[in-house]
Amino acid sequence: MRTTSVEGRVKRFFAGAMAACVLAGAAVSVQAQTTPVTTLTVPDFTEVVAQSEGSVVNIRTTESIPVRSQMGPGTDPYELFRWFFGPDFAPPGRGGPPGAPAPDGAQPQERTVPRGVGSGFIISEDGYILTNTHVVAGASDIHVTFTDGQEYEAEVIGTDARTDVALIKIDAKNLKPLPIGTSNTLKKGQWVLAIGSPFGLESTVTSGIVSAINRDTGDYLPFIQTDVAVNPGNSGGPLLNLGGEVVGINSQIVSRSGGFMGISLAIPIDEAMRVVEQLKEHGKVTRGRIGVQIGPVSEEVAKAIGLDSAKGAMVSHVQRGGPADKAGVQAGDVITDFNGEPILQWSDLPRIVGGTKPDTRATMKVWRKGKEVSLRVRVGEFETDDAATPSESGSQAEEMATNALGLGVQPVPAEILESENLKQGVMVTAAKGPAAMAGIAPGDIILTVNETDITNPEQFAKTVAGLDTSETAALLVYREGQTQWVVVTPTK
Repeated sequence: MRTTSVEGRVKRFFAGAMAACVLAGAAVSVQAQTTPVTTLTVPDFTEVVAQSEGSVVNIRTTESIPVRSQMGPGTDPYELFRWFFGPDFAPPGRGGPPGAPAPDGAQPQERTVPRGVGSGFIISEDGYILTNTHVVAGASDIHVTFTDGQEYEAEVIGTDARTDVALIKIDAKNLKPLPIGTSNTLKKGQWVLAIGSPFGLESTVTSGIVSAINRDTGDYLPFIQTDVAVNPGNSGGPLLNLGGEVVGINSQIVSRSGGFMGISLAIPIDEAMRVVEQLKEHGKVTRGRIGVQIGPVSEEVAKAIGLDSAKGAMVSHVQRGGPADKAGVQAGDVITDFNGEPILQWSDLPRIVGGTKPDTRATMKVWRKGKEVSLRVRVGEFETDDAATPSESGSQAEEMATNALGLGVQPVPAEILESENLKQGVMVTAAKGPAAMAGIAPGDIILTVNETDITNPEQFAKTVAGLDTSETAALLVYREGQTQWVVVTPTK
């Protein structure tokens, strides 16, 4: 009976285990059927290329250069005769002195040589072509070739070196322009492709993704950064989205070798088309200006002056008598908005102001002494005196440098206030401890401490004495025509 009982229990155990395995397998099977599987596919560019490549052209330029004499400079055997008989002396068989028009059959004074290759694309049925300024600048002749082999001579309508946008035109009709999209809706990771003539290889197609937008390289425009393979000769060609719309103009590569290294930059098409409108109408671009020098706002400075984030453009200098000066802009202001457009980074301001028509009355918001101030400015049309270093030193300056900031100061000479267009401040005569570590030096002019304008040494001393030594202080410092906020940590 005992053996029978044990066998029964073993049978029941294995029966239960098998049932559990079956149920578990069924559960896994159900889960496998209900869990979606994500598959990634590379888009098919063939249709976009077929619709677009006929509107992309190869641009070949030539230039005329003077023919050098095979004899070299200073070896003309008739030079002595010209010294005696004058510059018009013509030796036998020669039509005249150097530089004179050559007679028929004589060697020409100039010859045409290849200058470079680039790309462009049709933007209108009547022959307007968009490309880069650096592709056509300095060219004597511009030859435009289509994918079917047709070649035309082109004329330059206008160029804009600041954005590297050029508009040229050929004498042709019923052309197929590329559709113009928008660059404002581009996102990182979006598929794009380029068509151009890298190294002269016409109608070459490459693809990739948008790596970054609004890439600030110190130039006038924020660029579109991609990993599309772009090489010399691609310049001026279109950057296209999957709808076949132009979203940028390929302009630059970031490379140590001169070839593609994974980083290429394109001009946003929205900015380029604004330039095109002016080039069509006037042949040049007219930009607005307000007469300020600006810089970025750091996180530390933003916190010290009460800004909620490191945004805007810090005014380092205001041109005397310029539009901003007349509007009441002051050095140390942070411009946060211009004519309704927010200034998120300092490089936004030149682009927005430059795109404003001269003589326009614009609104401007600045951050000053912990609050927002609204100003009105009449935009001008786009077209340093060094502060004297004081020689005064001695025990008084050294004694004053023992304050919480380590600064010794004196009144700013009236002639410096006048020449530098300053209204108040104190001049640094000695800098020690925290001030020296922050980079402040004798000759600098302190305009503001936190939100307090500094008018004289006594008021400066009183302001410094009242600083909270547990927090950093923001000093507005003027030096050699530039104004910037400097963060200093007071000593206890």
